[in-house]
Amino acid sequence: MTAPTEPEPAGPVPPLRRLLARLAVALARPLAAARPHRIRTVLHLLRRGAVPATRQQVAAARHAVVTVSPRCAAGRSCLQRSLATALLCRAQGTWPTWCTGVRTGPFRAHAWVAVGSEPVGEPAHEHGYTPVITVPPLPPAGRRP
Repeated sequence: MTAPTEPEPAGPVPPLRRLLARLAVALARPLAAARPHRIRTVLHLLRRGAVPATRQQVAAARHAVVTVSPRCAAGRSCLQRSLATALLCRAQGTWPTWCTGVRTGPFRAHAWVAVGSEPVGEPAHEHGYTPVITVPPLPPAGRRP
């Protein structure tokens, strides 16, 4: 989980974005300890009013999160990292697709953010999960069924 398949945005994180990233990481930690139903409910509420995030916006948010948090940069904190990335995107008015999933052979669970169905910033060995919970952006108000 630490070797991305595409280059992460390079360079320092601006001070305001760094502050927002630290706040997102702090808020993501207790949320990551919640039950899956609670996480999904919170994320469904938070995505309201946000526009779909672009791949560049999600990559920049993920970069900021892993820059300010060694825990999120480590491979075993995918849930907190994905939640913090989604929260940071939301703080800037956008929403990625937040996902959790599983795979077999060997069994593993993982959490990530994506644009559409494409994971952002995930290494190749972390692909191939079957999504279990996804929280995509809401369609624009005029396009809702």
